[in-house]
Amino acid sequence: MGDSSDDENLGTDWLPYSERDDWADVTPLPQDDGPNPVVSITYSPKFREVFDYMRAIIAKGEKSQRALDLTTEALRLNPANYTVWQYRRDILRELDANLQDELNYLDEVIGQNAKNYQVWHHRRVIVEMMNCPQWELELTENALNNDGNAKNYHAWQHRQWAIRTFNLYDEELEFVNRLICEDQRNNSAWNQRFFVVKHLGFTPEAIERELTYTMNRIRIIKNNESAWNYLVGVLRQTESGQLNSHPEVVQFSEGLYNAGNRSPYLLAFLIDLYQEQALKAPGASDNNQLAQKVYTLCDDMSTKHDVIRRKYWKYVAEHLKTQLSKSTEAKEP
Repeated sequence: MGDSSDDENLGTDWLPYSERDDWADVTPLPQDDGPNPVVSITYSPKFREVFDYMRAIIAKGEKSQRALDLTTEALRLNPANYTVWQYRRDILRELDANLQDELNYLDEVIGQNAKNYQVWHHRRVIVEMMNCPQWELELTENALNNDGNAKNYHAWQHRQWAIRTFNLYDEELEFVNRLICEDQRNNSAWNQRFFVVKHLGFTPEAIERELTYTMNRIRIIKNNESAWNYLVGVLRQTESGQLNSHPEVVQFSEGLYNAGNRSPYLLAFLIDLYQEQALKAPGASDNNQLAQKVYTLCDDMSTKHDVIRRKYWKYVAEHLKTQLSKSTEAKEP
């Protein structure tokens, strides 16, 4: 039946199924671990009884209100049990149950298990059955607002699914902007912004807007990896896909460097920028100067600003030297 969680309190007046008259027709089905289990799990009596009856119900294929109630108790004990969630969906379909009640139930379960994949998957299936995403943006926003859940992968994945499936893009940029204002290092929010803008289209106007937006954010926090990654991502959406496609970005980044900023993300951006330019026409004097800038920046990264990845930066410099050397040799008669 899957892994068990710690036994949870089902209520001090909880009555074992074996003592319930309305369950007298069901013979519990114990878990079969084989004759010589490698690891024998010590289940609580309550957990064992609930899942013994759950196995029996599944074995006989019963889809009833009492079976639905049984899944509720089983999932309270182990909310990650895929088999029980799947059987619960089968029961809901069979009973033609009120799915709004199911969404209300899931609000509570997600509130307690916001990082449980099975819960979110069940929610998605129910929303698809209803063809109604009315509460999904609010649900995911609440999940993300809970302490420690601002970057909850499952909540973000569900939000993107709902937006994409039901075309809920209209107010998402405003929502994401608010999250970035609250925490400019929220990489999940930056990722969501890219997701939305990509759908709306990286038109020249959108690219200009996003570059300006990102540079303004970097001006506030210059050592922000999320913003620098986003800047590169937007530049890759230009027609050329080159980092020097917008002179204002080059001027901005070089201005930060000349002003004494040594953020490793700024230096990494400049290294990639100068590499691209140097490889355009190897051998030209200007490009040799660009290559020298790459070597100097790589040395600074490996010895001062990103020492933990010093081998990588040494590799970048050596790789550029090799590429330039091969290109020069290929051009010689």
